[in-house]
Amino acid sequence: MKNNFNKITVMLLISALSMFWLSVKAQVIQDVQNSFNQYKQSALQEKIFVHTDKTTYLPGEILWFKVYCVDGNDHKPLNLSKVVYVDVLDNNQNAVIQTKVAIKNGIGDGSLYIPVTISNGNYKFRAYTNWMKNFSSDFYFEKMVTFVNPLKSPEGSIKASELAYDIRFFPEGGNLVSGIESKVAFKAVNQNGKGIDLKGVVIDQHNDTVAKFKSLKFGMGSFSFTPASGNTYKAVIRIGNTAPVTKDLPVINTQGYVMKLTDNGSGQINISVSNTGSGNENIYLFVHTRQVVKAAESAMIANGTVNFKIDKNILGEGISHFTVFNSAKQPVCERLYFKRPAQQLFISAGADQQQYDIRKKVNINITAKDKADKPLKAEMSIAVYRTDSLQGVDQSEIFSYLWLGSELKGNIESVGYYLKNVNAETDEALDNLMLTQGWRRFQWNKVLDSKPAEFSFLPEYYGHIISAKIVNSEKGTPAKGIVTYLGVPGKRVQLYTALSDSLGRINYFTKDFYGPNEIIAQTNQLIDSTYRIDILTPFSDQYSKTTYPKFSFTEGTVSSLKEHSLGVQVANIYSGSFLKRYYDAIVDSSAYYGRPTNVYKLDDFTRFTTMEEDLREYVKEDNIINSRGNFHIKVITVNGFLEGEDPMVMVDGIPVFNLNKVFAIDPLKVKKLEVMAQRYFYGPTEQNGIFSFTTYKGDLGGVELDPRAIVVDYEGLQLQREFYSPVYNTQDQVSSRIPDYRNLLYWTPTITGQGVSFYTSDQQGKYVGVIQGITANGDAASQYFTFEVK
Repeated sequence: MKNNFNKITVMLLISALSMFWLSVKAQVIQDVQNSFNQYKQSALQEKIFVHTDKTTYLPGEILWFKVYCVDGNDHKPLNLSKVVYVDVLDNNQNAVIQTKVAIKNGIGDGSLYIPVTISNGNYKFRAYTNWMKNFSSDFYFEKMVTFVNPLKSPEGSIKASELAYDIRFFPEGGNLVSGIESKVAFKAVNQNGKGIDLKGVVIDQHNDTVAKFKSLKFGMGSFSFTPASGNTYKAVIRIGNTAPVTKDLPVINTQGYVMKLTDNGSGQINISVSNTGSGNENIYLFVHTRQVVKAAESAMIANGTVNFKIDKNILGEGISHFTVFNSAKQPVCERLYFKRPAQQLFISAGADQQQYDIRKKVNINITAKDKADKPLKAEMSIAVYRTDSLQGVDQSEIFSYLWLGSELKGNIESVGYYLKNVNAETDEALDNLMLTQGWRRFQWNKVLDSKPAEFSFLPEYYGHIISAKIVNSEKGTPAKGIVTYLGVPGKRVQLYTALSDSLGRINYFTKDFYGPNEIIAQTNQLIDSTYRIDILTPFSDQYSKTTYPKFSFTEGTVSSLKEHSLGVQVANIYSGSFLKRYYDAIVDSSAYYGRPTNVYKLDDFTRFTTMEEDLREYVKEDNIINSRGNFHIKVITVNGFLEGEDPMVMVDGIPVFNLNKVFAIDPLKVKKLEVMAQRYFYGPTEQNGIFSFTTYKGDLGGVELDPRAIVVDYEGLQLQREFYSPVYNTQDQVSSRIPDYRNLLYWTPTITGQGVSFYTSDQQGKYVGVIQGITANGDAASQYFTFEVK
């Protein structure tokens, strides 16, 4: 009986321990999943793709572009940010061109004028939102554009002796551990960032060969070997007929974890995790596709190895992240896996002829359909330009960029290759790409931190945010809780107020803020006179490490360069006025206070010689007080006087706190006065009524600003430029002696209807049309067509 009792006790104890360990395992994986979902909800990801009209430009040309901003998870156009920042950087990360573009429902377009002072070179064109500045600059959209300036001498070509190679090795999962077989991927590129073919061997410190390898595609490949404890390893690499190159392999760890992913083609993925420990340990596998959790499993690692099997059907399309956590909830291994996405949008396009004479009409038929050949509504843009030795076909594609380019770190050579070709070689090349350029959009320590995520940059949901910082000018320390004012002088009232935070940061939320402007930022100098406001640049000061090849000019492009240069000069001489036309921005011209109590147009009255007399005689909502040489205004409402301070008095939208300056204005310079005879709350301010003066010229009527006010030239959102394309409808137009040497025949950021039409120029040659598009469901596609002009 006693033995039976002992057996029952042991069984109950084992059962209790098993339940305890099961609950611990469930709790760990649940904690990871909860933290991940919480981070995902607060850290919405945006992706941007930009369709540029072409990739090579001369000074005096216009670079046209269309912006597609989508949700990073489902690729649907995202109506979060309303502003996209575009800058063009040289190889030293110096911005040579910058602009701000308005977007709506994730769509926008703009243009850049290429300055005549630009130097020859390959430049980084990038685009991002204010919200994206909270994350790594590797998230920004980037592509290479080339500027060729015929007025500047090109640099010499790179000599063979100057060739350099960047060769790196990447263990699968992140670690090499002695005694455990590992897969090691590698990537080799030349000084131009292009992959290079190579072959080599791995040797130990005794010069014994332990592995052989060679590249498969674009300088990438992989091999497997088992590092021995205490050994060191080097790779001896041969690139063509050059001398061998020796590279150290990553450090060999004596302890740690190694993961191996195997796609056996049967619908399942096997994840093997090995470590050097002798005891049992709980291991956790966490899988997500674009921040959507797909699997969260746990298992006991026994005898140094554990296996997980994941059904490929549960994975989302595109890149999935496989992360292994140890029992301490620490990520110890990670790797990426790519599931080919199904093409859902198909764009067909073609010219009505394959060959045209000069100055002839070209009709392009364009349709967007699904895989069942049913019409789809898609947002599309198109560029048609001449190709030659200077300007090739732009290989950028929105489909491959959203699925691959935006998800991987660094530049991907021929990204379209991986998705256009479906075979065993591209499958292997894709896996090498996952191993060599794999990364995640976050840091696990931030995800697992119980604290809510903090972000320095707000999404610009309503319009451009002008950021500033206020400091105590005497102490140089940030000023907290100071009310500040930012105005845009002009006939349209644009006043914004903001309260500084604990770090002295200020955000002014502007509305319909377009074109070049002068902005004035200040405090109420009658109250806060010891502070200085600094306007901050809205452009990002983060830069990715992606570099582009050094620009080199070849003799074969001389003829093409002459033709391009001639075309630019002719366009600017004969069509310069057309190239400077802009669409009028649609703005809300009403002031922030809406409809005023009364509007006084001073031309309706007999003018007095002083502003004091005009206000006393004509404005019924004021009571003018002159106390000891200082003017004050008491606002009169239907219920009597407004108690408190003077009203907010503005001249051309700029607050003037010293009312003596207002009463010193020549009344003949003032066009109208708007009066708000009631207390008004605006941002952090309580305005005891509003008196808003508008001058005829919008130049403040001669009011001298306080010397502590900050006056800055500030570019608002870009005004949309009109694309000009000549029309040759009549014989007189065809016979016109005005030359037409356009290389870019047509550009439109928005295709309406079932096609577009335009006319050829006097430039003969081969032309290509490039179309990019996306649907409201996030299905993207690109299409190319060609024709010839003779």
